[in-house]
Amino acid sequence: QVQLVESGGGLVQAGGSLRLSCAASGRTFSSYNMGWFRQAPGKEREFVSAISWRGSRTYYVDSVKGRFTISRDNVKNTVFLQMNSLKPEDTAVYYCAAKEGRFPPSEYDYWGQGTQVTVSS
Repeated sequence: QVQLVESGGGLVQAGGSLRLSCAASGRTFSSYNMGWFRQAPGKEREFVSAISWRGSRTYYVDSVKGRFTISRDNVKNTVFLQMNSLKPEDTAVYYCAAKEGRFPPSEYDYWGQGTQVTVSS
């Protein structure tokens, strides 16, 4: 079992920045590929970014490329999502997720409770 707890969400003006964190506990964090997803009101959950267990590979959805950066600290058991140049359409609940095995994962086994990000225009 892996427990994931997101933090760092909040209200920010368009053009601003936020850094989300996802702290993991339980089994060996460094063996898990990690992902960030988001879900806006009335919309389906969508993939945002993923990072391999060693941090050597990353993926981003096109809409955030060049603005968001995913990273991880396997000593602190934490994955980060640095979000710059935020837009109102980035408003959503952001979730982190974990999955062992091949990268990128086709599905994730463990999910956090989410953190709200609201970008005002």
